[in-house]
Order: sequence, then structure tokens, then C-alpha cells
Amino acid sequence: MRHPHMKQLALAAALALATLPAQAEAPFSFAATPGKLPKNVVPVLYTAHLVPNLSDNTFSGTQTVDIDVLTPASRIMLNAADMAFNGATLSGKGMTEIVLRPQVDAKEETVTFELGRELAPGRYQLSLQFRGQMNREARGMFHMDYKVGSASKKMLSTQMEPTDARRMLPTWDEPAFRAAYRLSVDVPGSFKAYSNTPVDKQEALAGGMQRIHFGQTPKMPSYLMVLVAGELERISERHKGVEIGVVTTEGKKETGRFALESTKRLLGYFNNYFGQPYPLPKLDQIAVPGGFNGAMENWGGIVYSESTLLYDPKKSPDSVRQGSFEINAHEVAHQWFGNLVTMAWWDNLWLNEGFASWMATKATDHFYPDWRPFLHSLSERDYVMELDARKTTHPIQTPVLNEAQAADAFDAITYTKGQAFLRMLEAYLGERDFRKGIRSYMEKHQYSNTTTGDLWAALEKASGKPVEKLASDWTTQPGFPVLKVAQSCEGGKRKVTLSQQQFRLDEPAKEQRLWNVPVQVGTVGGKAYYTLLAGPSTTLTQHGCDAALVVDPHSVGYFRVQYDGASFDALARQSAQLPDTTRFKLLSDTWSMVQADRQDLGSYLKLVSGYRDEPRLVVWSTILGHLNTLDRMAQGEPEQKLIRRYLVETIKPRFARLGWEERPTDTIEDKQLRASMAAALARAGDAEAIAQARARFARFQADPSSVSPEMIDFTFSVTGRYADAATWEALSAKAMTAQTGEERNRYGRALTNVLDPALSARTLDKALSPDLPPQLATQIVPGVARSEHIDQAWAFAVNNRDALIKNEDSLGRNRAFPNIVSSSSEVRHADRLEAYVQANFGPDAQAEAQRVANAIRTRAAQKALLLPQVRAALN
Repeated sequence: MRHPHMKQLALAAALALATLPAQAEAPFSFAATPGKLPKNVVPVLYTAHLVPNLSDNTFSGTQTVDIDVLTPASRIMLNAADMAFNGATLSGKGMTEIVLRPQVDAKEETVTFELGRELAPGRYQLSLQFRGQMNREARGMFHMDYKVGSASKKMLSTQMEPTDARRMLPTWDEPAFRAAYRLSVDVPGSFKAYSNTPVDKQEALAGGMQRIHFGQTPKMPSYLMVLVAGELERISERHKGVEIGVVTTEGKKETGRFALESTKRLLGYFNNYFGQPYPLPKLDQIAVPGGFNGAMENWGGIVYSESTLLYDPKKSPDSVRQGSFEINAHEVAHQWFGNLVTMAWWDNLWLNEGFASWMATKATDHFYPDWRPFLHSLSERDYVMELDARKTTHPIQTPVLNEAQAADAFDAITYTKGQAFLRMLEAYLGERDFRKGIRSYMEKHQYSNTTTGDLWAALEKASGKPVEKLASDWTTQPGFPVLKVAQSCEGGKRKVTLSQQQFRLDEPAKEQRLWNVPVQVGTVGGKAYYTLLAGPSTTLTQHGCDAALVVDPHSVGYFRVQYDGASFDALARQSAQLPDTTRFKLLSDTWSMVQADRQDLGSYLKLVSGYRDEPRLVVWSTILGHLNTLDRMAQGEPEQKLIRRYLVETIKPRFARLGWEERPTDTIEDKQLRASMAAALARAGDAEAIAQARARFARFQADPSSVSPEMIDFTFSVTGRYADAATWEALSAKAMTAQTGEERNRYGRALTNVLDPALSARTLDKALSPDLPPQLATQIVPGVARSEHIDQAWAFAVNNRDALIKNEDSLGRNRAFPNIVSSSSEVRHADRLEAYVQANFGPDAQAEAQRVANAIRTRAAQKALLLPQVRAALN
């Protein structure tokens, strides 16, 4: 699963887990895997038939499950949620059919059948009749209302991860229970339906209905089931025996051409990388017009929110094409990491998500090196390191005690720290040995489950290096180190001392953790060599003292670097000549040192002055992000004018060379940098930038093609921010009539961006509209809050709590209220959040509220630290 706004995903683990010591993990054992369900009865094959009722959003179903009883059993327990049972029987060879009485536990989401006798080991058939509810939010089977022109349409889709398959079928809904599925469904004759496998048979039914049968799946965990049905169209192509398809609602299939070509290229790449060919006969990329954010890697039938997959070369900016490829690569990588080989339990979710994120970046770099995906991934790594430098963090591998906690494992630590650690590990082991280990792991564990212990064993055997010892430090300990660097020159030789300590932004660490740190040390323009920092400190010797010392020049390390004064000055003096990765790391580490009160703000601002001719988009985005952090802290304070003046003075010379209008010689990076800088200028109140946005919006209303795709987001976001009532009405009308998810999201963001509190109140009301898809509705309240209306958004959310929570999927419920105040630097917001969540939500929601409250208090402390430094540096 991939969420397109990963920076909005929060960390959610009990604080006590953050102090667990590093320890090796045993290889996969089915019997030892955590979970609620007994392991003496296991499913082998589900044969299920569903009859959705689109008029009242319910469904009925029947299924027969071939089960294996492994040891004598007197009861059968499986998962079911929001489901009623009409009948249940058990049969088997040589036995009389038993009529069973279901005992439903709504709280535990289980159904139990007491057999009244002991069942001997063997194969049996459990037959069930049931009925359930199709949700509006993306949990289990859900329905979506959408428009084609002025006509209203309805379709159904599914979202099972992490624990919502039990809302569509009674299942053993834990990832270690792999089984095959054979599904059929009754839908209207105008519908097409898609699942994990191709359609096996279709038959006409009375009343204009049809029955669609799908082929049998491989053995897989329940969360990978998929069913999508509606008035859909598909483009397809065969590639090396696999039929690749892109499925859309009517009139949109041509915007799937880029995704179709991308999928073909990615399948070939991953077949080769993993050494195991994609095993299913087809792979559909299914774009749905709403319902959830991001994408879900269902085996053979990946479901996307259409705005993350579809690309219209005439209307979409290049960022949409880039995002489409990257999320496609993430989900296709899951067909191996996650689907072919599945984590044993949710505490090893990072084996799915961290690897898919890492492989997506690797594949993108292979096909589009000019996009510089590894350089851009450093920006996401910086974000997660800021989260990971606080006491409320958790390890990559976090104990998940039950299914209720599984949703909280889907966060930035799991995805982005997991990816960053793998990047560091691959660089240390070498690409060849790393890939050799991954291929061995895939071959050995296909169609099965694993733990990190299985992965470390494969990589250790392939590389001959102590992978398990090194990796356990990084996956079972929270946080990361800062490497302090000191050097001296003696007899023409440079002595370099590296020392490590846990890096924290909120308060000093009490645990004094250490890591096995693979770190490259070299010189600018020279070679870098690895050393393994295995203790508190080590000393190295370099021949010659002339070239500037650099640590981690390729920025593959998941650690901060703090140079001594002379070393820092030597690098800063030649910052413009440093390689991209070195330049980025110097900038980001310096900002982090400022945040932690290890360096003064003036030294950072002086460093930025050397970046005024910076060519790279991601470096500029990082600078603008840091200055925006200062700007938010200074909201309502006199220092805000100083910060905004500095921002305008810093970027205006570079922007002047780009100009307002696109040129034939512009690179993709030039176009995106122009839009990013223009938006930053407008946010700082630059009159020309605001006027340019308004002029473009006026032209767009008369002729949409008059605004280039690359400037469309700038135009709408700035127009929305400074909107008057008439402009707000125009944006609102476009949001409600938009035909694509990309356009609807753009208009929605413009509405949440508005500064006028009277208009932001009207935007908040949109969150309750039944005409907006749930995934857009859930973004409105936090979006308004981030646009300087935290108190207004909070009051609205409190008054409409139940209606708003109904729109949230399983990943969003605990994050809804914390997201509203997440941008604040006022302690009162932290206090209010914790008190409200404690009074109104269950225990599983408390950790997320505490994490966000800690972030707010940390920023409040940084505000008190940095605003006086702003005055000293800029006044």
C-alpha cells in the first residue's frame, strides 16, 4: 500500500516500545507467529459467491472453505466483522454434515463454531451463508458515487489491508494464513468486474443481471483479495505471457496509456531483478474515481485512486507523470515483496513497505535517471529523521500486539526509514551481493511468509558480512545517531575522529544507544572509503590534509553529521562546487543542528547564501521548507516580516533567471522550480506573484489551455489562498463538477488554502457534503487548519466529530484529530489534543495524539530558541 502524502502519515506506537533493546529475530515459524486465531485449523481454498445490492448498499454471500484440521479440534474460529449469518454447516469425507451455530464476537471481530465433538485431523468443508454492509469509506467492500458528464454513476471496490477482508468474507484474516480463493459475483449486465485473476466464465441472469466467475488465485493472505465492478473500460497489452491492463471509468482509458507502458517496463525490470517471474496470468491497474488515497497492491488487481495513476499529457503537470510512475513501481514491486513473499505478522510490515519504497526508487532511477529519484528521496528521509529524533518515535520493527494496532504500523518510519535503511545497507554490502541475497530470499520463501531473520540470513550468506548484527541495531532500536567529526593535521597526515551519540530534538536521550554505523569518509573530489563505527568512537588516518574532509559524501547514511568548526567552514566555502548529494546533506544536517541547538541560525543562513545559484529542485525545496518552518513559527510575530523579506531576497535572483514564462529550452526541473518558487513568493506576500496567479486564473476561466500544466497548481493554490467570495464560488463550482480526481483534488486544495476566515468556514462545511468522495472530504479539515485556521478547524471537527470520522478508513481514524493541530507550535494545542483524545477515543488512539503533542511542544521550544536568532541574523 502506498499513501501519496506520506508526510501526513503519523507514527503510532506505545511509548514504552521505544526502549526495547536490539535483538535478533528468529526465522518464520507458523506456530510461533502472533495472532488471535488458533493455528490448529487452517484454510486451504475459499469458494465464495457474492451478491451486492447497490440500491441499499448491502450484500449477501455464500462460501465453502476447504479447511485442514492439523491437530484435534473441538471448535473453529475465524474473523468476521459487521456481518450476520444465515446458516453454517461442516462436512467431510465419511462424516454426517453438522449444522453449526455461529457465535459472533463483535468486539473481537470473530465468529466461533463450537463443534460439540473433537474433530480428527484431516480435510473438511465449512459452508457459510452471510450478509453484510457496503461502506462509504474504504473498509472491506465499499461503494463510490461519481459522475460521467452530468450523469450520476455508482460502482463498488474493495480495500482489505490491514484487517478489513473480514468485512466482505468470513476469513482467517491474518497474513500467515495463506489460502487460495475462487470468487464469483452477481452484478448488473452493464458492469464489468475485476478481481485477482482473469474472468473464467460469464453467464446471463434474469432481470438484466450477470454472474461473473474468476479463476482460482495462488495461495495468498486475505488482505490481497480484490473485487472492483462498475461501468468500466480497459486498455491492455500482452507482455511475456502476462496480460497487462489499465481499468478506468468511462471516457478515461486514454489517460491510462502512460501507466500501461510503465507497468510493462516495470514487470520486465522486476522479473529480472528478483529472478522470479511474475506468477499470475494478468496484472490490472485499476483506477477508481475516489474512495481512498494512494493505492493497494492486491495481487493481480492493484487499485489506485485515479489521481495517483492516470496522466493526461495535455493537462497534467510532469509531477503527475512522475508520481504515477513512482507509485506504480511501488505497487508492482509489492507483487514480489509482500505478495509472493509476505511478512509473517504486522510487526514486520516494513518487509513489505520499506522494500517496495526502496525498489520503487531504484526502478525509477533505472528508467528516469534525469528525475534524480534518489536525490529526491533524501527529502522524505529528512522528514522522517525529524520524527525519529523525538522520544515518541518507534523502531522500524514495532511490536504489534493485535489487529487493532496493525493500522498504526502504516507510517513514515515503516515506509521511509525502512527504505533509507535499505539504501544504506545496500551501499555497504554492494549492489551485487545485496541483489544475490534478495534473489536467494525470494526463491526460498516464495508463496510463504518471513521475518527479518530470514532476510538477514540470506543477505549475510550472500555478502559474508555481519548483516544480522548490523541490521538489528537499525530495525529494533528507535532513533539514530549523530556522528561528531573532529580532525587535526599531524606530519602531513589527517587524523579524523568520529564519535556517535543518539540524536534528539526534544530532550536528551536517556538510553545512550549505540549503532553499528557503516560510514564513508573521504575528501571533496577524492575517493571515499567505508569504515564500520561499532562503538562510541574511532580514529582514522588520511594521507594529506589539503582537500576538504567529507563524511557520507553520497548521503546514503541514516545519521546526522556534525563537523567541527574548521571542517564545516572548509565545506561551506566551496558548497556550490560540491556534488549534489554532498551539498544536500551539508544543508540538511546544518538545519538539523540548528533545530537541536548545536549550531546557531546565523551559520545556516550564511550557508544558504552560497546556494543562491543552486540548480537542483530538491535542494531549493529543502531550503524553502526550512524557511517555511520559520515562517510558521513566527506567525503573528514581528519576526515573520524579517523571514519573508529574507526569503524573497534569497530566491528572487534565481527566479529572475527562470522568468515567468516557459521557454523551449526549459528542463522538467526548470519548470517545476519556477512553479515552486512562484508559490513561495506568493505565500510570502509578494505582490507580483499574487497578481500573476490571479491573471492566470482569469485566463483559465476563459480558456483552460492558456495556463501551462506546470503552472496550474501554482495558479489555483495562490488564487485560493487570496480568494474573495466570488473567486471562492468559482473554485467551489469547479470542485463539485470536476470529472477527474486530479482536477477535483486541485480545486479542493485551493479551497482549503483560503486565508479569509469567513470563506474557510464555508470550505469546512464542504467536508460534510455527500457529493465529495471520502478521501477528499477527509483532507479538508486538516487542510484548512494548516492554512492558519487551527482553532476554527478544531471547533468544526469537535462539533461534527461523528460525521467526519465516518469518512475515515482504518488508517485514518486515529489520525483525524491529531492531523488538525499537527502544524502548530503552540503548547495549548498540544494540551487540548491530548485531553480531547483521552476523553473521546480508545487506548489505541492515545499514542498518535501523544506523538503529535510532542511535536508541537518541540516546535514551541524551537520557536523560543530561534526567533531571537532571527532578529540577530536578519534585523
